[in-house]
Amino acid sequence: MNGSMTTGEAALDFPLLSLALWLPLLVGLPIIVLARSRNAIAIGALMASLAQAVLAIIITVTFDHQAAGYQFVEEAPWIPALGISYKLGVDGVSILMVLLTGILGPLVVAAGWLTIHRREREFFAALITLQTAMLGVFVTLDFILFYVFWEMVLIPMYLMIGVWGHERRIYATIKFFLYTFAGSVLMLVAILAIRFTTGTFDIEAIPEEMAGASQVLQRWVFVAFFLGFAIKVPMFPFHTWLPDAHVEAPTAGSMVLAGVLLKMGAYGFLRFLLPMAPDAVDEARGLVVALSLVAIVYGALVAMVQPDLKKLVAYSSVSHMGFVTLGIFTATQTGIDGALVQMLSHGVVSPALFFAVGVIYERAHTRRIDELGGLAPRMPIYATLFGFFMLASLGLPLLSGFVGEFLVLVGAFDYATGVGVLAALGVILAAAYMLWMYQRVALGRLRNQALATIPDVNRTETLTFVGLGVLVVWVGIFPDTFVRLLSATTAGLAG
Repeated sequence: MNGSMTTGEAALDFPLLSLALWLPLLVGLPIIVLARSRNAIAIGALMASLAQAVLAIIITVTFDHQAAGYQFVEEAPWIPALGISYKLGVDGVSILMVLLTGILGPLVVAAGWLTIHRREREFFAALITLQTAMLGVFVTLDFILFYVFWEMVLIPMYLMIGVWGHERRIYATIKFFLYTFAGSVLMLVAILAIRFTTGTFDIEAIPEEMAGASQVLQRWVFVAFFLGFAIKVPMFPFHTWLPDAHVEAPTAGSMVLAGVLLKMGAYGFLRFLLPMAPDAVDEARGLVVALSLVAIVYGALVAMVQPDLKKLVAYSSVSHMGFVTLGIFTATQTGIDGALVQMLSHGVVSPALFFAVGVIYERAHTRRIDELGGLAPRMPIYATLFGFFMLASLGLPLLSGFVGEFLVLVGAFDYATGVGVLAALGVILAAAYMLWMYQRVALGRLRNQALATIPDVNRTETLTFVGLGVLVVWVGIFPDTFVRLLSATTAGLAG
C-alpha cells in the first residue's frame, strides 16, 4: 500500500487516510461494546471521534493547496478479478469534507451524551459506524468501494432515527430509507454503465476515459447520478423526506444528518457529474439552476410559516443547500468555491441550530414556537449562543455563512443577472425568517409559565456550542485559509 503524497512536497510515508478511516471503528467500537457504564461508553466514543478529528486536521494542514491532483493516495488490490481495489485519496473537492466530518464527530458525541438516555451503547456504536462510512464516501477512489460506504451510511442513520427518534419515527425512517435507497440503485446502474464503457472502477482514471463517450451514454449517466445525488442533497422536488427525518430524529442524529449526510449529494455532483458527464451537464445546467433557485426561495418561504422550531431549521437547510447546488452548476470557479465553502459553513451552523433546538426541547419538552418566548432573561448564555448561530445562518459578514453565500452570488451574477437577483432574494428571506423566529423564541414576554425557572446551558452544552462557533468565526474572518485549499482543483471543474 502506498501511503505517500502525490505532490512535490516531502512525502508522508504513512497511511493517514486509512488510519483516520478505520481507527475509530476498530478501536472505539470495542471500547463502547465492553464499557460497563454510561460515562465509559460516551468516553470511548469521544476518544474514537477525537482521534479521527486530530487525523483529519493533520491531513488538512499537510495538504498541498497548490496541487490539483489527489494526495495521500493509498492503493491495494481488493478483488483483482473484477478490477476492484482499495484506493483512497483526497483533493480540493474532498479535503473540506474530510475536515468537516472529523471536527463534527466529537461534538455530535457530546450532543448524544447529553440527550440520549436509553440504549446508549447501541447509539454510540451506530454513531461511530456512521462516522466511518461518511468519511469513506469522501476519501475513496474506487467506485465499488465508494458505493459500499455510500450504502453503509444508510444503516446506522436508519437505526438512529428509528430507535431513538420521536413519535412518528417509523414513518420518517421508512421514508428516509426508501428515498435514499431508490437513489442509490439508480447510482449503481450508472456505475456499471461507466464500468462497461471505460473498463475500470478507478475514479481517478474515469474522467479521461469518459471523454470520448457518446452523448447518449452521458445523458443516461447524468440522469441516474443526478437523481441519486439530488435526493441526498436534497434538491427540490426531492426534499420531502428531509423535514420528517429531522423532526423525528434525536438531536445528535439531526446534527450529523444536516452536518455531513446532506453534503454527500453535493459532493457527488462535483466528484462525478461535472467531470464524467460534462456535455450532459451543459445541456441540463439551466434546469438545475432553476431548481436550485426554487429550493432557495421555496425553502425560505416554507420555513417562515413553520410553527415547529425544528422543522423551521430543517426547511432552512433546503434553502441553504439550494445555494450549494446553484454554485456548483453556475460553472464558474467562484461559484464552485462558494458552494464548497457553503457546504463547510452549513455543516457547522445547521448542526449548531439543531443542537440549540435540542437544548430547549430537553428542558421545555416542546418545540412549538408559540409556546416559547421570553427565554433571554432566564437563559442569557443560551440566548447569546443561539443568536450567534442564527446570525451566522442568515449570512452576517465576518461569519462563515456570509463567505459561502457571497461567493455563490458572485458566481450566480456571472452566470446571469436574473439568477443572481433571485438568489439574493433568498438571502433577504433568510434574514426575515431567522430574525422573526429569534424574536418569538428568545425575546418578548414569557408565554409559558412552566419556563419561568428554566435553567441556562451547562458547561458541556456551552463547550459544544463553542466548538462549533470557532470554525464559524475562522471561516468568516480568514476565508482564504479554506478557499486556497480548493482553487487548484476547482479551476479544472469550471466550465
